[in-house]
Amino acid sequence: MDVDLIFESLNTMASLDINQKIIMTTALSDSQTSSYLEIGKDVITAEAEALHDLAKSLGPSFEEAITLMAKNQGRLIISGIGKSGHIGRKIAATFASTGQPSLFVHPAEASHGDLGMIAKGDVLLLISYSGESKELTTIIDYCHRLALPIISITGQEHSTLSRFSTVSLVLPKVSEACPMGLAPTTSTTVTLALGDALAVALLRHRGFSKQQFHVFHPGGSLGQQLRRIADCMHQGAKIPLLRTLTLMDECLVKMTAYGFGCVGVTDEQGFLLGIITDGDLRRHMNPDLLTQSVDQIMTKNPLTISPDFLIADALAIFEQKSITSLFVLDDTKAIVGIVHLHDCLRSHAA
Repeated sequence: MDVDLIFESLNTMASLDINQKIIMTTALSDSQTSSYLEIGKDVITAEAEALHDLAKSLGPSFEEAITLMAKNQGRLIISGIGKSGHIGRKIAATFASTGQPSLFVHPAEASHGDLGMIAKGDVLLLISYSGESKELTTIIDYCHRLALPIISITGQEHSTLSRFSTVSLVLPKVSEACPMGLAPTTSTTVTLALGDALAVALLRHRGFSKQQFHVFHPGGSLGQQLRRIADCMHQGAKIPLLRTLTLMDECLVKMTAYGFGCVGVTDEQGFLLGIITDGDLRRHMNPDLLTQSVDQIMTKNPLTISPDFLIADALAIFEQKSITSLFVLDDTKAIVGIVHLHDCLRSHAA
């Protein structure tokens, strides 16, 4: 708000009674709040526009960086100083959680022994918006001595960092959202977004799966959403199975005792031939049912599931097929378990 306007408002308020002063103070406060909202919107809009410019600026160097990381049999070492370092730590965490072993090395600590964290076979990702951070000099020199490839993220195409990099990713020219144009704001946002883009492109290149993601995220809500059938299935003696040619009177006893609403029928080698469910019993109900063999009643080639199947995906199958139990087969088609709808619901909600 303009300073002269503030003094004018204060002078006016001096001649008002208390109720009028309260009304005018509220009006001034509302005006200031509106101003803060506009500032917030302007900052976010400016950063969104910078992200749009970043997307348009990506070119062959981005693909070169992905190719270089994909060939890497070692780790991705990330480093940067100041705000670039904070962004670098987050990028390292993102890569690590999506299948690329990665490590953040503080450039100042590197000069005091932490260079030992960097080994042959590693790839470096160095971040400096100016491209002239002196703290990175030691790491750059060390990498050149070991012939380690360097990928850089910088805002200056002809900077020292860019010139000494194997692949240089140059950010588009951006204006910081800070009114003085000094505090790293927009520049750190686009750097973080570029790190995310690299991580996602690399995981897509490597075919990183939900199952692999679960390995790195066993806890929390993500871990629960990505749990596998192997985590909740019943195994061994708890699986209701009968050999072919078994009579239905024995089948009914086993079906009742196990409580899954079904029994699996196997051949002499133990491979699943069919399944008998409550529905099969109703469809074949007749006076001779108990003297018939399971082969005559079973549904052949029943739907089965893999132990690596995600519980969330299994719940979708239970709903789509209107069933309550599934036998679990491994890659050799051997029976390794049985899972009930309720097991999946309990595990998914845990």
